[in-house]
Amino acid sequence: MILVSACLLGVDCKYNGSNSLNKDVLEFITDKGSFVACCPELLGGLSIPRGPYEITGGTGKEVVEGDAKVLSPTGEDVTQEFLEGARKTLNIAKQNGVKLAILKARSPSCGVNRIYDGTFSGMLIKGDGVTAALLREEGIELISDEEITERNLRKTNRIW
Repeated sequence: MILVSACLLGVDCKYNGSNSLNKDVLEFITDKGSFVACCPELLGGLSIPRGPYEITGGTGKEVVEGDAKVLSPTGEDVTQEFLEGARKTLNIAKQNGVKLAILKARSPSCGVNRIYDGTFSGMLIKGDGVTAALLREEGIELISDEEITERNLRKTNRIW
């Protein structure tokens, strides 16, 4: 089973009310047959539109550990909402036997390997978003929508 960021499937759940439809992701999961779509930020109780938000003081791993926060440019703290959404997403993943998650790149929830640095300047740092960090900690393989290439698709086939 594959977990997918809902915005990648055309669901209008991004912070600005739009989506990030990715036809390569859609084609891949359609081919595999079994998937579940989630938006951790909505599961955490945030609305559409919302944010933007970035992780300040670290990465998603540090948010999970209590050492960083998720903030808006004006300082609104939505750390608890991000943690709640991450926990709910992890529960959905466990209930469905998810082995792979295809997540939205650079997102403070779903970012895989690279996220914005918390300054709202467009700068990226190494690290995962909050949900991605929790899923990775649980042993679920992560791939971002930007990494969906033929080479990566062949590599992830070993899971099924």
